[in-house]
Amino acid sequence: MFTLVEDIIVTEKLTKVFNETIKAVDHVDMQIRKGEIFGFLGPNGAGKTTTINCLTTLLKPTSGKAIVSGFDVVKNPDAVRQRIGIVFQDSVLEDRYTGYENMILHARLWGVKKEVAEERIKELLELVRLTDRAKDLVRTYSGGMRRRLEIARGLVTRPEILFLDEPTLGLDPTTRHHIWEYIKLINREQGITVFLTTHYLDEAEHLCERLSIIDYGQIVTTGSPSELINSLGGDVVEIIGEGDVGLAVSTFKPESYVKNVIVRQDNGLELTIEESEKSLPKIIRTLQETGYNALSISLKKPSLDDVFIACTGRGLRDEEASDFEGVKKHFVMKKLSRR
Repeated sequence: MFTLVEDIIVTEKLTKVFNETIKAVDHVDMQIRKGEIFGFLGPNGAGKTTTINCLTTLLKPTSGKAIVSGFDVVKNPDAVRQRIGIVFQDSVLEDRYTGYENMILHARLWGVKKEVAEERIKELLELVRLTDRAKDLVRTYSGGMRRRLEIARGLVTRPEILFLDEPTLGLDPTTRHHIWEYIKLINREQGITVFLTTHYLDEAEHLCERLSIIDYGQIVTTGSPSELINSLGGDVVEIIGEGDVGLAVSTFKPESYVKNVIVRQDNGLELTIEESEKSLPKIIRTLQETGYNALSISLKKPSLDDVFIACTGRGLRDEEASDFEGVKKHFVMKKLSRR
C-alpha cells in the first residue's frame, strides 16, 4: 500500500524484463524521502540505469508500480516528466551549440517561457561557474565542464527531483569533488530531491543520506552509509599469506568471534571480527595451527566495500556492462552451473 506523506518516490515490486526472461529490475521496493540525496550503489550491469529509466518514464515497467512525485509513471507519464530533471550517464549535449544555446533549447523544449528561462539560465551558469564560457561551443569544453553544464541544464525546469545517472563517471578526482559540491549545494539551497546512481564507493559515502545496494536487479540492503557499515558489527582483518587457505577458512568459520570470512583473489583472507584487540592473538594462533603462513596482517575499520562484499559475496565489478548485459551474463552463468 502506497503512502506518500513523506516519500516522493515509491515503488512496489517494480520489475523490468527483457527478452521475456532477463529481469534487469527484479521486484524492487523503494521509498525515497522528499529532499534527500538517495543513492543506488552497485556495479555496472546491476540494474541501476534500467531502474532510473523506469522512474523517468523512458522505459515502461513490465510489472509492479512506481509513483514519482505523486503520479504513476505508467498512467501519468507527462505529469512525472514535468516534475523531474535528468542527467544521463552518456552526454546528450549538442557540440555544435554554445553552452547557453544548449540551455535555452532544453528550456524551450520543456515549455519554459523565454524570459523565465533566460533568468534561470543566468543563475544556473553562475552556480556551476560557466558564465564566462556560456558563449563558447560545447565542443571546446572539458569533460568536467560538460558535466557541470548538464547538471545546470537539468535544473532549468526547476524540478522537484533530479536524477543523476553516474554523474562523475570518467572524471578526474578533483573534478569529481567539485561535482559533489554542486550536488550538495542544489540539494541544500533549492530543496531538490536527488536520486543518483554510482559504482563509486567514496561518492556514495560522501553524498548520500541513504542508499540501496543493488545487484543483478535486486535490492540487497538499504540504509545510511553509517548504518550499513555499523551493521557489519566488527572490524576487518586482512591477511595476506600462502598455504592451504581452504583449511584456514573452515577453521575460522566456527569461531564465535568471527562474523564473516572472505577469500580474496590473491589467496588472502578477510575476516570480520568482534573485539579486535582480544581476537587478534586468537587469529595468529589459529593461523599457526592450520599451517597457513601469514605474510602480513592488517586491521581496518569496515567500509561500504566490506558491506557490499558481505551482502553479495564479492567486491564491486569494474567491467563495463549495460544493465541488460550484466544481468544476462548472470542468468547464463546460473544455467551453466546447473549442468
